[in-house]
This record gives sequence, C-alpha cells and structure tokens, in this order.
Amino acid sequence: MTSPSTSGPRRSRRVWILAAVLILLGGGGAAAYRQRAQSGGPVITVTTEKAEVRTLTQVVTASGKIQPEVEVKISTEAAGEIVELPFKEGARVKRGDLLVRIKPDVYQAQVDQQEANLVAAQASAVLAKAQMRKAEDDFRRAEGLFTQKLIAEAEFLAARTTREVAQATHDNAVAQIRRTEGSLSQARDQLAKTIIYSPMDGTISAQSSEVGERVVGTGSFAGTEIMRVADLANMELRVRVNENDIVNVKLGDRAVIAIDAYPGRKFAGTVSEIGSSAQGGSAASQLAALSDDVTNFLVRIRVADPGVQLRPGMSATADIETRTVENVISVPIQSVTVRASGGQTTEEMKKEAAKAAENKSGGGAIDAAVEKREARRQREVLLKVAFVRQGETVKMVPVEVGLADNTHLEVKSGLRAGDEVVAGTYAAISRQLKDGSRVTLAKPKEEERK
Repeated sequence: MTSPSTSGPRRSRRVWILAAVLILLGGGGAAAYRQRAQSGGPVITVTTEKAEVRTLTQVVTASGKIQPEVEVKISTEAAGEIVELPFKEGARVKRGDLLVRIKPDVYQAQVDQQEANLVAAQASAVLAKAQMRKAEDDFRRAEGLFTQKLIAEAEFLAARTTREVAQATHDNAVAQIRRTEGSLSQARDQLAKTIIYSPMDGTISAQSSEVGERVVGTGSFAGTEIMRVADLANMELRVRVNENDIVNVKLGDRAVIAIDAYPGRKFAGTVSEIGSSAQGGSAASQLAALSDDVTNFLVRIRVADPGVQLRPGMSATADIETRTVENVISVPIQSVTVRASGGQTTEEMKKEAAKAAENKSGGGAIDAAVEKREARRQREVLLKVAFVRQGETVKMVPVEVGLADNTHLEVKSGLRAGDEVVAGTYAAISRQLKDGSRVTLAKPKEEERK
C-alpha cells in the first residue's frame, strides 16, 4: 500500500509534465499561426491559363422550329361538302392544279335563278320601252292639238304625265337589269369558288379534311382550313430572341444552325427578318407578356441549301454571329470577376452592409463608427478584375473588357499577351482570392488518377 507521503510528489510531477506539454503545443501553434500570417494566409489551389491573342465572335443563341419560307393556307369561301380531293399530304403540285372541289348544287341553282331573273328583267325593260314610246307619241299628238286649241288643257296635262310615268318605268326596268346582272355575277363567282386551284408550285405540307366532310366558308369569319401548300425547297428557322440580345442582331447576320434530327451536322443560315414588335397576338397574351420578366422577338433565319430534306416543325438551335473582333487579347470568361475598389468581394460588401444595419443603435460612438463604415462602403466602386499568377502569389489587376464569345472574353486593357491568369476554380476567383494570396497549381487529372 502506497503511503500519502509518496503519492503527493508523483501527482505534482504529472501536473508539471502536462503543463509543459500544453505550453509546447501552444507555442508551436502560435508559431505556425505567425508563420502562416507572415506568408499571406492559406494556400489556394487554382488552375491557370495564359492570355492569348484570338479572334472572337459574339454569338446570340436561340432555339425554334424549322418552317417553310412560303406556306399558303387553303380555305374555301363556299361552304358545303367536299366531293373531290385529288392530292394527299406530301404530294407535289403545280400552280393551277385542282386541289379541292365543293359540291356545287346550291350555287348552281342560285346561278340558274339569277339567269331567269335577268331574262324577266330584260323582258320588262322591253315592255317598258314600248310603253314609253307610245306615251311619247301620245304626248306629241296631244301637244299639237293643244296648240291648235282642239283639246282641253286637262287632256294635254294627262298626256304629259303618262309620258313621264312611262319614262320612269323604263328607267326602273333598266336598273333592274343591272341589279340582276350583279346578282348573277355574284352567284357565278360563288359557283366558281367551289373549285380551288393551287396558287403556287409546292408540296401539300398538311391536310386536315377529307372527301365527304362539310366545310365552313370564309365569308364573314374564319373558315375551315382544308390543307396547306408550302415550298419545301426554301426553309427557314423561326426563333425567339431575348429582348436583351435582339439589339445586337442585324439583318444579314450569319448563323450556324444545329438541327436535332441531324446530330453532328451544322447548317449555314442568314438572318432574313427581325420582328418589329414583341411576340403576342391577342390582347390577353400581350397583357400576360407585360407581367413576364423576359420579352422575346421573332427572328427568321433563312437556311442555305441544306443538302437534305428538312420537314416543317423540326427543332433546331441557331448561333447568330452578331459581331467579330480580330487579334485581341482574350482570357477565359470565368477569369474576370468583380471586386470593390478596396478589394472586397460583393458577398463581403453585402455582409458588411447587413451587419451595419443590424448594429445601428441610433446614437453614440458605435453608431458613428457604423455610419462611417457605411459611407465608405457606398463610395466603393465595383471593378472588373483578373488575378495574374506571379510565382507563388497572385496579383489583382483591374481590366477593361469588351466582346465575348461562348468561352473567352476580350480584354481591352490591364493584361498583356502571355500573362498567366487564374481560370479556376469559380469559388477561388469569386470569393477566396485577394491581392497577394498564395496559390498552388492543381494537379492534372492524369496525375490524380495515378
């Protein structure tokens, strides 16, 4: 059994040993902290690329559908039953070919009726003319006798009135002939509209009616669409372009078209038409468009000789080349980020503003410090910057940028060809890197696999 006199020194010896270990660990940690602080903070792993001289082309990308440049909707003004449809969907037709025949019975009956009315009107006119001549002769005879005072004035006035009535009756008969001729012409025109001929050379691109169906005419409202005739030799891509991009698109701009039905192939195109107003037909759709954040404009892109058969409705995407600059210094788009003039990131500025609003007390020294910090933040100017690698550290360089394509950005000032700029990662560029930060290059993926 151990005596109390010996257990006390052993316990105190263990306490001293533990204290010495803690002091050593604390001193080592402090030294490591001072060394890291003196060396510029933690080492950030990045990837880099060199600024190079390139030719950049600004591109506006939009998706849409392939459609014929010219497509005619075939409807009839004569309502009735379809009795003949010589061509089916997909058939080629020439200008003047018979496309549709509507049953003409009702319209033929109207023509016959108006022809009979015309004959009756002409006969009435002949009779009225004969009566007018007789009345004219009677008036002349009465006038002579009245001059010789052989008849009374009443008889003379009656003869004159009879002549005037006969003249009016004849004029009415002539007008009736013209009215009936107009009705007959209209009836014949309606009869002629029961037969529809092709207005152009092309292909039946769609057919929505069959023989035996009854169709509605287009006399006073939208009629039945029977078919469509399109020129499939000349196709276009109709896309909707965002309002922010439409200002860059011009007539004649080149476009590279990718059609989903032909993967791996590219087709050339040219902008042929730009919508002057935003998309939206009805008042309701226009009102709905006002509440949307984005407004689109219709752009038509003529597809150059594709060498393959394109069908209406095919999905496609176009890269419209709006502007090109040659021999300019460029860097990857992600290499340029935004910093305040004091070096702060946008996230740090937001956090500082939120903290200032939270700490504002309404008076005293703390409030004065908060307001001073807020005033300094508001004076900060946001700059576009890139980080240039110089050995084991990076230098933050303000840059002026210009045109951009899908991958690279034009740098007008701030960089020279050959400068090694940080290109990744996104987190490092947007939040972690500052002027003088220590960096190390990421290992290639091949080495990581080994």
